[in-house]
Order: sequence, then structure tokens, then C-alpha cells
Amino acid sequence: MRIDILSVVPDLLHSPLQHSIMKRAQQKGLLEVQVHDLRDFGLGKHRQIDDYQFGGGAGMVMMVEPLSNCIESLKAERTYDEIIYMTPDGQRLNQSISNQLSLKGNLMLLCGHYKGIDERIREHYITMDISIGDYVLSGGELAAAVVVDSIGRLLPGVLNDETSALFDSFQDDLLAPPVYTRPAKFKDWEVPSVLLSGHDAKIEEWRYEQSLKRTEERRPDLLERQ
Repeated sequence: MRIDILSVVPDLLHSPLQHSIMKRAQQKGLLEVQVHDLRDFGLGKHRQIDDYQFGGGAGMVMMVEPLSNCIESLKAERTYDEIIYMTPDGQRLNQSISNQLSLKGNLMLLCGHYKGIDERIREHYITMDISIGDYVLSGGELAAAVVVDSIGRLLPGVLNDETSALFDSFQDDLLAPPVYTRPAKFKDWEVPSVLLSGHDAKIEEWRYEQSLKRTEERRPDLLERQ
């Protein structure tokens, strides 16, 4: 999979994508992430990429021409399955969306900034809008990193145990059950005996019951989808 990210402040993206699982995915050649500085397509000697909005009002708007030039240059090299705009008014990211995107080949992520992008870019290029929550960030870079991480970890071969992602929270609209590791007893705190029994069927039944209980207590809205 290849993901191209368009950003006004590309340095924000380097660290989140160069460690842990994302680093491993790229080293294995399973994921390629390229970050593009929109100022490389800026206008004039100051490489301008934003301007005042028509109609007045506070805040600057990302200009149509630099954005269009950048997108067109990338589209000339390959076909994109989705061109995604990271914006607070997009559909909220969930596990289902990440699952679907992980099956794609080429994705482009456009990070919003300032008051947003010229609407003509959304009308003529953007195929999908994504938000990571009902709040506003300084820009779409951190949101883009979240999207890349949520997709990249699902690619076959990225995780050491490929079944791990199947049991994450939200995969079945349930939260993950409690997990424990050694020692089996610490102070007076003991691991549930069923997990030490070696009885796979009973362990899976316990995990499902705990997932259901945790979801009912913490996220009952997830059960309404079932």
C-alpha cells in the first residue's frame, strides 16, 4: 500500500510514522508513506499557499491553485483509490472504515489547515472526508497520522501475530476484554483462574462475556448497532 500525505507542516508527520509498528511496516515494504510539502507548490517567491477568504471573516483559506497542482502532479504518477480530506466535518473514523481502507492500494490524504481548503478542491478532487472526533485540531496532520496507523497495522504481515488485530476493540462492535500477564499473583491480586485453565473453549467464552459486559458498561451505543 502507498499513502501520500499533503501537508503545510510536513515535519509534524515524521516522528509518528518512523517508530514502532509503522516503522516495521515500511521496513518490510508493506507500506509506503510519502509526505509532500504543499509549499513546494506555493505561488510566488514566498511560496504562498493561503489567502483571505472571499466575503470577509477571520482566518485564512488554503488556496485552490497550489492544492490542485500538487494533487494533479501525484495523480499523473498513479491512480488513487481514495483522495481523503482530514476535516472536522467529515465522517467519524471507526474500525469499519479503517478495515475498508486497508484493502486499498493507493490513498492520498490532504491535511486541512487554517480555516480549511477552497471548496472547489472538495468538489472536484476529494472522494472521502474523515474526522477523528468532534473537536478541532490546529491542522489535519495528527489526524492523518491516526488514519495511517489505524490502516497500516491491518496490512497482512505487519503485526507479528496477524490474528491480533481481529480481536481488537470495535472489530465486532464490542470492546476488547481484560488482559493479564505474569505473574499470576501480585500482592493479593490474582488472574482469573479460567485464563490459567488451558481450556480454550472456556477461555473464549469468558472473553466474550467480558467483552459484552465491558461494552454494556462503557459503550452501550455500540450494542445498538447489532
